[in-house]
Amino acid sequence: MPPVDKAETILWHGYARVSTDDQDLRMQIEALTRAGVDRIYQDKASGKNTRRTGLQDMLAHVRAGEGIMVWRFDRLSRS
Repeated sequence: MPPVDKAETILWHGYARVSTDDQDLRMQIEALTRAGVDRIYQDKASGKNTRRTGLQDMLAHVRAGEGIMVWRFDRLSRS
């Protein structure tokens, strides 16, 4: 991910997800942090699971003019 230009006043929300409890979110969180994400939401749940509280929380907090960033697009849904 390219770094975000912090001169812009966009608030960035990041989302990290792994499918199982034994997988690690660290790589995604580090990449989102390096990219300049302001707040990171996370889940340990399958993409088919519609009750992902981290994703729902992020979507509830994002406002017009703010951005959403993920490590890979398949983190939002299934491949």
